Amino acid sequence: MSQSEFTTPAANKAGDRRHWGQLYGAAKSLAIMSAAKKHDGLTLVLTESAKAAAALEQELQFFSDDQELPVLHLPDWETLPYDLFSPHQDIISERLQTLHLLPEITRGVLVVPASTAMHRLPPASYIAGNSFVYKVGEKLDIDALRQQFQRAGYHCVDTVYEHGEYAVRGALIDVFPMGSKHPFRIDLFDDEIETLRSFDAESQLTLEKTDSIALLPAKEFPQTDAGTKRFLDNWHLQFDVDPRQCTLYQDIRSGNTPSGIEYYLPLFFEHTATLFEHLPANTLLFADSEINAAASSFWHEAADRYESYGVDPTRPLLKPAQLFMPVDELFSAIGKLPRTDIQYQNLEAASANHNFATQLLPDLSIDSKASQPLDKLDNFLLETEARTLFCAESPGRREVLLELLSNIGVTPSAVDSWQAFCDDTSSICITVYPLERGLQLDTPAVNLISESELFGQQILQRRRRSRQKEGAEQIVKNLTELQIGAPVVHIDHGVGRYAGLTTMEMDGEPLEFLELHYANEAKLYVPVANLHLISRYSGGDADTAPLHILGSERWQKAKEKAAKQIRDTAAELLNIYARREAREGFNYDMSADDYRTFSAEFPFEETPDQLDAIEAVCADMTGPQPMDRLICGDVGFGKTEVAMRAAFIAVSNNKQIVILVPTTLLAQQHYDNFNDRFANWPVNIEVISRFKTAKEHDAVFEKTASGDIDILIGTHKLLNSKIKYRDLGLLVIDEEHRFGVNQKEKLKSMRSEVDILTLTATPIPRTLNMAMGGIRDLSIIATPPARRLSVKTFVHQNETRVVREAILREVLRGGQVYYLHNEVKSIERTANELQAMLPEARIDIAHGQMRERDLEKVMADFYHQRCNILVCTTIIETGIDVPSANTIIIDRADKLGLAQLHQLRGRVGRSHHQAYAYLLTPDPKQMSTDAHKRLEAISAADQLGSGFTLATHDLEIRGAGELLGDGQSGHIHSIGFSLYMDLLERAVHAIRDGKTPDIDSALNPVVDVNLNIPALIPDDYLPDIHTRLILYKRIGSTENAAQLRELQVEMIDRFGLLPDPVKNLFRVTSLRHRAEQLGIIKLQAGAAGGTVEFGKETAVEPMTIVQLVQQQGDIFRLQGATQLRYNVDMHSAEERLQNCEELLELLAPQQQQQVA
Repeated sequence: MSQSEFTTPAANKAGDRRHWGQLYGAAKSLAIMSAAKKHDGLTLVLTESAKAAAALEQELQFFSDDQELPVLHLPDWETLPYDLFSPHQDIISERLQTLHLLPEITRGVLVVPASTAMHRLPPASYIAGNSFVYKVGEKLDIDALRQQFQRAGYHCVDTVYEHGEYAVRGALIDVFPMGSKHPFRIDLFDDEIETLRSFDAESQLTLEKTDSIALLPAKEFPQTDAGTKRFLDNWHLQFDVDPRQCTLYQDIRSGNTPSGIEYYLPLFFEHTATLFEHLPANTLLFADSEINAAASSFWHEAADRYESYGVDPTRPLLKPAQLFMPVDELFSAIGKLPRTDIQYQNLEAASANHNFATQLLPDLSIDSKASQPLDKLDNFLLETEARTLFCAESPGRREVLLELLSNIGVTPSAVDSWQAFCDDTSSICITVYPLERGLQLDTPAVNLISESELFGQQILQRRRRSRQKEGAEQIVKNLTELQIGAPVVHIDHGVGRYAGLTTMEMDGEPLEFLELHYANEAKLYVPVANLHLISRYSGGDADTAPLHILGSERWQKAKEKAAKQIRDTAAELLNIYARREAREGFNYDMSADDYRTFSAEFPFEETPDQLDAIEAVCADMTGPQPMDRLICGDVGFGKTEVAMRAAFIAVSNNKQIVILVPTTLLAQQHYDNFNDRFANWPVNIEVISRFKTAKEHDAVFEKTASGDIDILIGTHKLLNSKIKYRDLGLLVIDEEHRFGVNQKEKLKSMRSEVDILTLTATPIPRTLNMAMGGIRDLSIIATPPARRLSVKTFVHQNETRVVREAILREVLRGGQVYYLHNEVKSIERTANELQAMLPEARIDIAHGQMRERDLEKVMADFYHQRCNILVCTTIIETGIDVPSANTIIIDRADKLGLAQLHQLRGRVGRSHHQAYAYLLTPDPKQMSTDAHKRLEAISAADQLGSGFTLATHDLEIRGAGELLGDGQSGHIHSIGFSLYMDLLERAVHAIRDGKTPDIDSALNPVVDVNLNIPALIPDDYLPDIHTRLILYKRIGSTENAAQLRELQVEMIDRFGLLPDPVKNLFRVTSLRHRAEQLGIIKLQAGAAGGTVEFGKETAVEPMTIVQLVQQQGDIFRLQGATQLRYNVDMHSAEERLQNCEELLELLAPQQQQQVA
């Protein structure tokens, strides 16, 4: 069958209107695509909503198959008319890219929602006139380029992460052009472009070279002086208000772009354009039958909002007709094009009507509970004579589907695409593409069956992600949070205040120092090479942090007291865990083939951190000791999959698994998820919940004791001593922070023999400490699934307007809202108030005192979008993922804890739409200071993966008194949390290795290397202080040559070739590594010689030193018991580095030299 046999009528003429009917499922897209392939020009498709546009676009791409027919997308702003927000940069980027391509395009398909088509746009001349192309070999003046960027509306930043940003560092210019997938790095040689390379915004590392880049304007309006002048002139003509009162006017005048400025677009231009003016001459139009209703409702909404918001004299609004095309104008523009209306139902016979020979696919869903799950599909395939193509969501799902089909004796042949299927002759084929709907054609006889038709509306989220390692320093950004005046701890001198970076001359060489201020106006300058001696003071409020006197006893005493306490704590902790270490755990066997098949069924691509966590769990389970690992990952980052892999390994070894969850709702969700995930494996899964009668529970307990149940999921009922397990192998605790102390004690008694895996988004402080102290193993999943935007968080006093605005913004883009009200007695009243405020909304209520069946029904309705606002209590904290719910409003947020707020905020933002969290509070005077701090912490930590950062904040707010009793908190306060944890970790390691923890040496672990040469990162090479600090810290924290090399490569890639002072810094750090291994604590060198000082436990053999002194007495001589002096003329930096390297080589023990 060739594709062209799916015939569509010839294209109509301009002004001519036709109707196509009987297009079911994906047949509509196939018909549009077939017509577009025959049409020599652009094909425009208008849909009723943004959701319909996205679905249609995906199907069109599946049928298009060739590069000559691109499918373009003009996304909606996703804001409300007259909104106070600006659209997300990525949306503007995609819009500008499409508008830039439209005038030139010869063939293609453009999909646009009707409401988006009504927006007035900048004229085509604006976009064409502000676009530039840069090619390799062109001459470039950096100052002129900066001005060009500024004029085009790009922001100057330190590090480029988002569209519309640029950074200039010497001869390197980074820019993220609008409309481009990746940012670019322009490398200049003198004033000529030497190379153009794209790079990854997250890791900042180069991807590939390119010959030219196109630079589009950063906004849909000009930010030039002329543009601003026109805006101000038009403002005076348009509005009769006092501009001094209007912040928006003042912002534009001072060169800023205020939020929501897009709704003043016409003021920037003489005339705006419409989408139809941007279209090329020969455009064919297809329209949804519903667009009339969609356009009218959008127009009414814009007019309503104009009426209700146009009353504020400090923010006057433009009339709807200036910003949007009125409905009649839209339809007169549409009327000039050759138009075809598309609908599902059968049309009457008429000259302008055409019915296609397509049918609705019958119900083919797989009933996993039936004895023959694929019965319906089997019968359908036996009866049909048409060729059939199955469409799986991903390669992993394809394998699952092939396995299922082989059960009914069907083996489809694999094809790459729709086109390949059309050219193929096999009767049944399979391909990979995330298609929502299938189709059934009569001529040619073809069936296309998508996965959702087989598995029903199963909850499949799709993610794709590039593998990329991120160091832990990306997560716990230790030094970036340093503000001037922030308390920091110096390991030798105590707590002082940070006062910035300064450069000073030492022996005629420039060196960079960190300036710290102590009590009595004393100053301390710390060389950047010793940055690892400094940590951020965290252990309570920065205002109450101590300020020590330099050289006083107080710090030594505080340190020693804490050190004693730490010894006891470490011994106590280890005692608990030593019993576990001493016991032999079960050594699991892994069948590689089965495990691989199971992993392939995972419908998403694993994120890098998730893979690391999975590998760590597998290693723990196949190792000799019982596992005790904490997986800390933000909500929705894929912790459950890690637990499923662990459960799979345990089940394969005939062990039983218990999954402990805090709420019945979550138990039910886990039960469904595990059932789905283990659907193809002979595994018995049961759930204990309030849904079941006591009799059913007893039956489950019996089966558990006999070993008939493999995986048991439930709430803390599972800790009941009545339950006997035949062979319990793995305990998974989900949302650990929700369990109380008594429950934890019960768990502890199970701890020593059973493998334990704990999952949490915000680890409770005590667990965090145990993990950080190296006693439990910790895996952090901090990489968000691709295309997740972080949740925008606002803290607001409770006002009707704010609530109404927030709900409308979400509902009108097709989303859903959680409204959290944590009091059951007044929850009905709250729901009624919301209903009165928004009569058109569909509102439901969920709380923990409802009957279990009702609660389940409400949650299912919300998941399937039957209601769009859920008024609920914190019961949703551990709940089902609803990708379309992207706004959460939390009433009385001041009453909730940090972990809870974070957990609740993670309920939204499960898709690639911008999500919003509104924390509503009473009058500030009614809130406690702790509540203020909590709300500040949560609104500050709104980047993805911040659960972990929040847990350490929580420690600071509560004080870390919970670590192991109150005795600690005083010591933590006196020396700071980071240092405390650091010392505890060392003490634990020492006791583990059977040594006495020598806290004093742990407090001075530093090798002092001073060669009196410039070893720093010059500010003309890297002007940004924060980035410099992080790099100093990262260089100081490296442990071996390989890590240093990696850092070197990264710096050359990001900032250009290393200048000499930076090369020196790397070599000095490498010397420090060598000296540390040899137990040398001081290495100095100057123009005439230097000294080496040995520590108590040096690896240098005394014989080596004696021989040096005897054989080369003119150069070496001993000074005191621990110092070796040497006299050599070393004037240049190179000579000093060379000599020190050779000296360390001489001092290294013999076997090390041989290895080297």
